[in-house]
Amino acid sequence: MEIRRVENMAGGKGHVLIKDILGEKELNGKCGLYSEVTIEPGCSLGYHEHHGESETYYILSGKGDYNDNGTVRPVKAGDITYTPNGCGHGLENTGDENLVFMALIIYD
Repeated sequence: MEIRRVENMAGGKGHVLIKDILGEKELNGKCGLYSEVTIEPGCSLGYHEHHGESETYYILSGKGDYNDNGTVRPVKAGDITYTPNGCGHGLENTGDENLVFMALIIYD
């Protein structure tokens, strides 16, 4: 699987590493993304809104601060976040190790 490095994703700090688990063909127009995402220490995925889709994160390792539509809360391995259509979120690595999570975008 190929790993994409995205600089300043959604206006975040540093970069984000994205490893797509399923490609466009396998997603079959029903999902926008199914990927393992890594945010290294000192980096973040900037706050952004979802329109016509929802996104779920399942945190695999590390820790961070999750901005849930304006409310910031800590997340760690085993936590799940859900951002419905019309809402926004962002995630910052606040630890000393990589923050790794699965990301799933489903179209409404």
